[in-house]
Amino acid sequence: MRIYLILLISTLLVAVDKLPEEIKIPKGYSVLNFTKGDLNRDKFQDAILILKHKDEDKEDYKRPLYILIGDSKGKLKVVAENNNSVLGYSDGGIYGDPFNGVTIKKGYFSIEHYGGSNWRWTRIVTFKYNKKKNNWFLYKDGGESYHISNPQKITTDIATKKDFGVVPFTKYNIFK
Repeated sequence: MRIYLILLISTLLVAVDKLPEEIKIPKGYSVLNFTKGDLNRDKFQDAILILKHKDEDKEDYKRPLYILIGDSKGKLKVVAENNNSVLGYSDGGIYGDPFNGVTIKKGYFSIEHYGGSNWRWTRIVTFKYNKKKNNWFLYKDGGESYHISNPQKITTDIATKKDFGVVPFTKYNIFK
């Protein structure tokens, strides 16, 4: 599934939480998240786009995540896609949808989740841009958990490159 983009320079002036009208979304999908920032440290505005299926509350659907890179003319282009980097609608336990947002900062981007029931948890997956390889690689995958009966006793679990090796963004699978 490809998204074809035609953006005008003026679209860079829209609010961070609004998707430019020029972005075409595949049938059956809508925007879950659209976050802007400098993903490759070239000083141009880039974006992360995450889609959700209209029937994801009835059936399991993958949530595609696209990395869009901006150029000097203000146009965005899809350069990478991963259908296995965002937890699904029903993966959050009693809280339902665990997706909590995207953060972009200095060539890194993080996908944030929160969920649970009696056991609450967070999961933050961070990718880092590698200029030499012109690609994003898994940097950190971790989170915290606690039981609601003892919220001061927080367990932290963080995996880094030492634990998982070199994982390009397009090969990452949050479900494994």
